[in-house]
Amino acid sequence: MKKRHQIQFPKAESSNLNQDEAYFYLQVAGSKRKIRFHDYSEIYQVQGLYEQIFYERLKCTSPSKVASILESAVKLSQDNLTELRVLDLGAGNGMMGEELKKQGVSRLIGVDRIPEAYDATVRDRPGLYDAYYIEDFAKLDEDKKQEIALWQCDCMVTVAALGFGDIPTTAFIEAYNLINTEGWVAFNIKETFLDNSDETGFSTMIRELIFSEYLDVYHIERYRHRLSIEGEPLYYFAIAGRKNADVSSEFLTSKGIMA
Repeated sequence: MKKRHQIQFPKAESSNLNQDEAYFYLQVAGSKRKIRFHDYSEIYQVQGLYEQIFYERLKCTSPSKVASILESAVKLSQDNLTELRVLDLGAGNGMMGEELKKQGVSRLIGVDRIPEAYDATVRDRPGLYDAYYIEDFAKLDEDKKQEIALWQCDCMVTVAALGFGDIPTTAFIEAYNLINTEGWVAFNIKETFLDNSDETGFSTMIRELIFSEYLDVYHIERYRHRLSIEGEPLYYFAIAGRKNADVSSEFLTSKGIMA
């Protein structure tokens, strides 16, 4: 029987916190431990805690949504979803990978910079990935880059990991450039990251990429990512498209994008 954890969300006065500052309390053996939502290394160490918070309590729909729009985009082409070799960037404990396996993708390569994410995947979803790398793609050395390139991935996905410092601009572009030309890309981002008022490097990069010659967008959809701790909907965009070429450093520099 699945273990239930005692978790408590803070009182209403915390509602003005930014999304990446939100936290909860985990009660264990009479003590109460404060954990931020983005403290993934701590959350992954407790079996079932991630799923209980984000999917049961806060009703996160992003893995299924991004998998769905990827399927829709591929159907518009002559490609076959079951032949895709997917690079899952920011794979975490395998929630997105699990959705892709349901769709029958050919190969699934996980990447995360947190060792606890790999440990949780092996513990909870053994055998899900054909390979799982604990690597920071912002600091990827040439030997490891060549090793991952040998998988010849023709699709990259990343879910609920962009724009809060979890995956920096350089890491996203490194992964994007690793997949084959004419490969598929599917990801989600907070709705405000497409707003011109957001001048952060990641937000600027995503907007410029979407409207550049490097990516053909097949599907973009606003949807409810999950609920906040106050029960309010948090909206994201899910985006799927096809890569036309590697993103050059000159392009990033010309757009004033800081890595």
